[in-house]
Amino acid sequence: MNTQRLRFALAVALWGVILLTTRASVAQGGTASPRPIAPRGPLSPAEQATIELFRRVSPSVVFVTSLSRYRDRWSMNVTEVPQGAGTGFVWDEGGHIVTNFHVIAEASAVEVTLDDETTLPARVVGVAPDKDLAVLRVQARKPLRPIDVGTSADLVVGQSTYAIGNPFGLDHSLTTGVVSALGRSITGMSGREIEDCIQTDAAINPGNSGGPLLDSSGRLIGVNTMIKSPSGASAGIGFAVPVDTVNTFVPQLIQFGRVVRPILGVRLADDRIMRRAGLEGVMLATVEKGGPAARAGLRGVRESADGRVALGDIVVAVDGRPVRRADDLLSALERLRPGDTVVVTYVRDRARYEARVTLAAPR
Repeated sequence: MNTQRLRFALAVALWGVILLTTRASVAQGGTASPRPIAPRGPLSPAEQATIELFRRVSPSVVFVTSLSRYRDRWSMNVTEVPQGAGTGFVWDEGGHIVTNFHVIAEASAVEVTLDDETTLPARVVGVAPDKDLAVLRVQARKPLRPIDVGTSADLVVGQSTYAIGNPFGLDHSLTTGVVSALGRSITGMSGREIEDCIQTDAAINPGNSGGPLLDSSGRLIGVNTMIKSPSGASAGIGFAVPVDTVNTFVPQLIQFGRVVRPILGVRLADDRIMRRAGLEGVMLATVEKGGPAARAGLRGVRESADGRVALGDIVVAVDGRPVRRADDLLSALERLRPGDTVVVTYVRDRARYEARVTLAAPR
């Protein structure tokens, strides 16, 4: 009983202290009130330009959700659940959406959410894993606003960049930065390098993948594809596939569903063979009879008259562009079309030669 009385007495004393403190505070300062609001000055021209850019371009940016099928072990019902998300943008009025290949690579189905929060099923039209690009298509009830396409050929380090995307599922987020470097190479999902990529310090986080990188005019200059960070979070180093690459291959994906690369009519030797031999270039393992390379006089690995194996021709350049490995040769061909004639520089028996080769269409 004494303990209960002691607790009660302490509670009454504490309440009295609080009451006296509150009265003293009111007596000294009166009732607390909000601070007066200082008027905002006019927005700077740079701020107004950024706001206008976001308002104009954000309707062209979409949220891409990849779905995977899940079968309930008890009911055996199959449902589709989200497995990942990214960003995309409207390519044309026909409903084509461009995003990264890795955003939809393992999806059983894909959904696209437009700027008005309408969610539509999307069909995969074509993919280019070597370039980390994919094209989707949606059937929208309203006209879509295609993004303005620029060029990456005249970019300079230091110019402003703007990225719009859905980082961590937060839709239509804007980050700003500059072109940090040009001509970077990154490795795509297929293991091949994507050349001439743009490095930017505009924050690119998980979920930004597939979204547009813009210049100060709001034109597309790249597709945000990855960040370089040990932790996986934004570390100020982001990379984008250049728009000139996008503008070359997206029409092919829409028309053919894949990248259409002209052919030389050859099979290449493994790069590891060349490295072990201390040689630079790409050796032709076989040359297709009657193909473009054969018609130009190029030769593959063959057996000489005395029974020894003779090395195939070693390609070291295409139109003056150095070729050090198979990726270099494939990249050089991807810039060309069937029917184009190229100058192939090659080494045979330690002598250097040139051959004019007219490329053929793939069969």
